[in-house]
Amino acid sequence: MDNLSDTLKKLKITAVDKTEDSLEGCLDCLLQALAQNNTETSEKIQASGILQLFASLLTPQSSCKAKVANIIAEVAKNEFMRIPCVDAGLISPLVQLLNSKDQEVLLQTGRALGNICYDSHSLQAQLINMGVIPTLVKLLGIHCQNAALTEMCLVAFGNLAELESSKEQFASTNIAEELVKLFKKQIEHDKREMIFEVLAPLAENDAIKLQLVEAGLVECLLEIVQQKVDSDKEDDITELKTGSDLMVLLLLGDESMQKLFEGGKGSVFQRVLSWIPSNNHQLQLAGALAIANFARNDANCIHMVDNGIVEKLMDLLDRHVEDGNVTVQHAALSALRNLAIPAEAAEQLGKNVKLVERLVEWCEAKDHAGVMGESNRLLSALIRHSKSKDVIKTIVQSGGIKHLVTMATSEHVIMQNEALVALALIAALELGTAEKDLESAKLVQILHRLLADERSAPEIKYNSMVLICALMGSECLHKEVQDLAFLDVVSKLRSHENKSVAQQASLTEQRLTVES
Repeated sequence: MDNLSDTLKKLKITAVDKTEDSLEGCLDCLLQALAQNNTETSEKIQASGILQLFASLLTPQSSCKAKVANIIAEVAKNEFMRIPCVDAGLISPLVQLLNSKDQEVLLQTGRALGNICYDSHSLQAQLINMGVIPTLVKLLGIHCQNAALTEMCLVAFGNLAELESSKEQFASTNIAEELVKLFKKQIEHDKREMIFEVLAPLAENDAIKLQLVEAGLVECLLEIVQQKVDSDKEDDITELKTGSDLMVLLLLGDESMQKLFEGGKGSVFQRVLSWIPSNNHQLQLAGALAIANFARNDANCIHMVDNGIVEKLMDLLDRHVEDGNVTVQHAALSALRNLAIPAEAAEQLGKNVKLVERLVEWCEAKDHAGVMGESNRLLSALIRHSKSKDVIKTIVQSGGIKHLVTMATSEHVIMQNEALVALALIAALELGTAEKDLESAKLVQILHRLLADERSAPEIKYNSMVLICALMGSECLHKEVQDLAFLDVVSKLRSHENKSVAQQASLTEQRLTVES
């Protein structure tokens, strides 16, 4: 390695007077030394102070700029060399070289910048501010025949797309079009996987979601699903999952989702529907998640409910009841819960005896807390959103009341609250039908416990008192309220720090006093 020291000394001289032949020779020696022992050679390069001279060799006129960029790329593989490269002022001249026409220069420059900024969000942000994104997108378009350059661009996009600040810049380029064009040409799994790794973070941005949909990405993804659905090869299974996940991600944007729904007539929507009855768990999952996303506005919900989506989701749930895939069950129940948001749809679902009976069964699925929780929440949602007597009657007849009462004791405040609101609607609209079930589920005792418990959230105390007032219309429940000294608990709440709770306590106290 002693001749390395000679090379570095010689390089210092030739870098200043720019004797081209000896300069090229020195650079070749350095590249050889780096290939043999990168770490040790890098340490010597740093100690020699030669990095400071490299900036002057990276000008567009320099004949050895590709080799210099290659050396920088090699030394910057070492973490300890990255800050020295930045301190030597190499980033700015390297960024300038991205405008070169020479493919070798572009490749080595891209590698050098990538290695210097590897894992550093602040340096990557600096590159974004220097405008590298539009430049790299343009390069991808021009040099798409060059596999090495294409790969360099994709690696760079993958790193930069992790930063939130990059999304706006990407959205102002034609990245969506370029990536979809590239994707269509790729046959190899690894290359597609690289493109997927760029698409996933970019697709988190709503503007880019729409651009990807308009560039035809969805058609590509549907084709992949069709090709890979029956394969049991590891790569194909991975690709099926990545493709269908990305499809669901595209539906998270309001505009991209509506564009693909096309009033329920869209071919994409129809294709996604066909995933639900398929035999592939990954597709069933993606199908259910996609329906949950399509169900983000009322018109779509009503259209889907009118066209039989509930039966499809119930069939899917039925297939997974015994030792099935809990993730799929969860997704199907979430989709039903989204579908039940508009009143017209909630009423249809809530009057569907088969569905309600199924939900009541799943409310007892003790082994699957997630499925149990979702089923309870859906029962409550059907009542809260429909505010319909018929729905309440169906739920009472199917034995759902006891589950709503149990749900009021959940450790999750949001679920407790949903249960109490549903129970208050039952008490207001159909108390006569439900009173026997409310009595045997020990609702009054539970409400007493919730009001007496210091740890109950303010909204729980508030809704418990509203419910107590509503129960006074039933003779047997009224008697239970009188037997359990509610007045003591309620009068204490008049001085509660939460204004709404304090006011409701006064009203409830008056009601209890009058009725006693």
